[in-house]
Amino acid sequence: MPPPPPRRALLAPLLRLRAFSSSSSSLAHHPPLPPPPRRHQFVAADAITGQGGGGNPLDPAQLLRDDPVAITASLWVSSFRPQPTAAAPPPPSLSPFLSRLELWVLAYQKAYADETGSYLPRSSIPASTLSSLLALRNAVLDARFRFGNRLTPFLRSPRAAAAAQDPATLSKRKLRALLTTPGPAPFQDRVVQELLLLLLEPVYEARFSPKSFAFRPGRSPHAAIRTIRRSFAPYLWYIKGDLSPLLHSPDPALVVGALIRDVRDKKVVDLVRSALLTPPVTARPGDEDAAKKKKKRKYQKKKVLPEGEPKPDPYWLQTFFGFAPEEALTQPDWGHCGVLSPLLANVCLDELDKWMEEKIKELYRPSKSDVVGGEDGVEQGNTSWPEFVPTSGPDKTRKVDYIRFGGHFLIGVRGPRADAAVLRKQLVEFCDQRFRIKLDNESLPIEHITKGIMFLDHVLCRRVVYPTLRYTATGGKIISEKGVGTLLSVTASLKQCIKQFRKLEFLKGDREPDPQPCFRMFHATQAHTNAQMNKLLLTMAEWYRYADNRKKVVNFCSYIIRGSLAKLYAAKYKLRSRAKVYKIASRNLSRPLKDKKGQSPEYHNLLRMGLVDSIDGLQYTRMSMVPDPDYTPLPSGWRPDHEKILLEYIKLTDQQTLDEQRSCIREEGLITPQDYISMLVWSYKKNAVLLPSFKENDHKGSTEDLGSDTDELGDEEIGNLDHVDSPKVAEMP
Repeated sequence: MPPPPPRRALLAPLLRLRAFSSSSSSLAHHPPLPPPPRRHQFVAADAITGQGGGGNPLDPAQLLRDDPVAITASLWVSSFRPQPTAAAPPPPSLSPFLSRLELWVLAYQKAYADETGSYLPRSSIPASTLSSLLALRNAVLDARFRFGNRLTPFLRSPRAAAAAQDPATLSKRKLRALLTTPGPAPFQDRVVQELLLLLLEPVYEARFSPKSFAFRPGRSPHAAIRTIRRSFAPYLWYIKGDLSPLLHSPDPALVVGALIRDVRDKKVVDLVRSALLTPPVTARPGDEDAAKKKKKRKYQKKKVLPEGEPKPDPYWLQTFFGFAPEEALTQPDWGHCGVLSPLLANVCLDELDKWMEEKIKELYRPSKSDVVGGEDGVEQGNTSWPEFVPTSGPDKTRKVDYIRFGGHFLIGVRGPRADAAVLRKQLVEFCDQRFRIKLDNESLPIEHITKGIMFLDHVLCRRVVYPTLRYTATGGKIISEKGVGTLLSVTASLKQCIKQFRKLEFLKGDREPDPQPCFRMFHATQAHTNAQMNKLLLTMAEWYRYADNRKKVVNFCSYIIRGSLAKLYAAKYKLRSRAKVYKIASRNLSRPLKDKKGQSPEYHNLLRMGLVDSIDGLQYTRMSMVPDPDYTPLPSGWRPDHEKILLEYIKLTDQQTLDEQRSCIREEGLITPQDYISMLVWSYKKNAVLLPSFKENDHKGSTEDLGSDTDELGDEEIGNLDHVDSPKVAEMP
């Protein structure tokens, strides 16, 4: 008796029928992404011997079957998919993803781009590199991998692969220098860090609080400023805190304890623990003193970059980095965690976010007479003008709001100062117990909004305004009346801007800033110097995009840079004063200056022949040229674009959503585009005539050409086909 066919063979016709029916009559949606395998395949006996049905699994080419981006996308979708119950989602299993060689190749491509500054396609990766990646993966899965291994790495840097030497051939002096000299992390460490980031980021992005910003995709400083402008208008007292010590020197036990609450995979947790506990190579105190004693050469040769080394950041970008706000200066770098450090910092601080969310619900006490919040906490103010808060009576709604950017947080309290003092006391106790950080009243000051609150180089203040309010009364009559209220103002700190310019040696003085020549650009041409500074000004204008005084502060930056370049050109071309530079080069420094005294080449003729570069004038030399501030209100329940796309994709792949759309279309008397196309195809197959898209003349010609096929139909049937109405097709979003 022959053995029964396998269950998959019996279900194959049913699966094909289901696929055909869903493709012809269901709503169009992307199929779900394939899940990763549940077991590590390369350790199986048949895999080691190569007797499996899929070829040799130890061959890297045989293991690269799926698209790594699709695998990562499946992890994002599964993490953001809502749970049927209100309980927290179960911790995902990351070990199957850790064994996928496709993800290791993707992590290698990211580390390669950071190392060389260029993208390496998957098809251009050498076979030897794929074998090294496979060896690195096996070492990680077998717990043989160690961070900071410089002697016998499984995978070498693409720039050092050609010059790699056997450690056995090195002398003791070179071995000692290799092991004790501080330097960048080994390349294979960065590949492992990128892989851990690919696995852990989607898991925690779905669990992080929407009130945390920094070190997260789509949650930039601009998003934080717009959130403050929208949500912090009604608050009177503010608590500003700094938890940066946690970002400098974390407790490994604290980080691992926060990690295992959402990730239960032992291999992933052990990798993170090893990265935290392995001490990095640091310089010895004697080496620093010896380096200080070395005399610098008076004239140093220009550094020639080796082949393949990425160029340093241009001067305009280095200058803009000097304008980084205090909240963004601290970038966590923990041991051998590398690019994983910012994510782990957010994992630790997420406990503070969740604790503050509970306090927001606990301290909410609504008032019916206050326009800020009703009984259900629904905003009753003008959502198109969220910065304006109408004046209300003495009985105000008591509420709290919170936002965090990296290690800095801001808490707004609406109510008496005593509420803010109680919350501060509870916050000090929480940080002491959970993070072991000692905070006091000086480190957590309570300030009133009228004094101005500095956050992200923007000052929050409030002023009284008397706008004319227009609303539609009963009967459609438009009523205009004078109102009174407070308006939240978010302005750029001009004092902070002067401080940063002074730090970069662009000016001196406080009350009357005096521009200083920018000698860093002395040997550059006028066209290159102007282009560099224009990029800086464009970046500054974008940084202050949501500031109320955007025109003033950007025009001030343009004045400082223009004066600095004018003094530079005066010293370079020996013109003695800025007035002579402006007279020759005009106000925006767009005209060419003299190369030598008494010699002025015909610039336009040389420019026409392509012998010189065109000189762009400095931008924003007048305040009218600076763009206006962006007052576009942030929508309620805002999410980054990638989260919106993920939630929309999950919604479209939900069978319940599809059933609801079908029933809605059926109630409206419409049909889906897929059903309409299926009807046309079926009509064509049945009658050999594509109806109703043909016109009457075309239909007559087609019936004559068909001949015997149309003769079989009666005259009445053909007449009935001519009067078929085209159904209404539903327009899918």
